[in-house]
Amino acid sequence: MAVPKRKTSKSKKGRRRSHHFVTARVLRSCPKCNSPVPSHTACPTCGTYKGRDVIDVMKKVGKTHTHA
Repeated sequence: MAVPKRKTSKSKKGRRRSHHFVTARVLRSCPKCNSPVPSHTACPTCGTYKGRDVIDVMKKVGKTHTHA
């Protein structure tokens, strides 16, 4: 098993971790209902994507989950 010969300095550690930051998810507004939606995703509120209805939202609302 490899063992480091020297202690990793603060600057070396910082340079390695410089790409570990987290960015906030970018949301755009839906052109139909103006609710915030992630890019390249169908709107969960109205069910449209690129001007077309792709999700039947009313069908999803009517569903009920029963757990035994």
